[in-house]
Amino acid sequence: MNKLPSSKRAVNQFLAKVSATKPPAEAVSQRLIFAMDATASRSPTWDLACSLHAELFGAVRDAGNILVQLVYFRGFDEFRASSWSSTPDALLNTMLGVRCLGGRTQILRVVEHARRECASHPIRALVLVGDCFEENPKEVVSAAGQLAVYGVPIFVFQEGHDPHAAQAFAEVARITGGAHVPFRQGSAQELRELLRAVAAYAARGRSGLKAALTNPMAHRLLTQIDR
Repeated sequence: MNKLPSSKRAVNQFLAKVSATKPPAEAVSQRLIFAMDATASRSPTWDLACSLHAELFGAVRDAGNILVQLVYFRGFDEFRASSWSSTPDALLNTMLGVRCLGGRTQILRVVEHARRECASHPIRALVLVGDCFEENPKEVVSAAGQLAVYGVPIFVFQEGHDPHAAQAFAEVARITGGAHVPFRQGSAQELRELLRAVAAYAARGRSGLKAALTNPMAHRLLTQIDR
């Protein structure tokens, strides 16, 4: 039986060792942009909202393999976006340090920011929690249509029932294949269920919502995105 030359054996042994020690391919993480209106109109229920958003971050952490970016706007043209994080505790600490300031909504900037992020990596969804809409609806809907090209649904959870905001939010959600769900101002239970439902969607998409249908808000989201 022919034996390999010692030099060739050494090369083969080296290649086998490299192959055995090569790190596994990095798992692909789902990405969720979580945007909040931190203008003055939300001040009365802000502390409650923060405590409930903590549950969203906890659900995301439990689901695993999800990166979250926190975005908020407030005051005079202030717009902030965190880095992507798989450790929601850091995002929660950032959010707890935010206080509401008077100013106009900046939903157009949120949508345009999400579109820029899509140029770098896929985004599972954009979630917006707010109560007002003070911009040109045509501009925001047009930007949402451009975001829809990337297959990113917008889920708008509207606190209260402002009819002007509801009309604009519903169209933004519709054009992206997302959902618009109002909840009662200060309703802890409704917002909690919405956040848990969107965490299920972030982790597993439609199948995640279908698995969470005991949550009535998961049913509402699924009904809208499947229509």
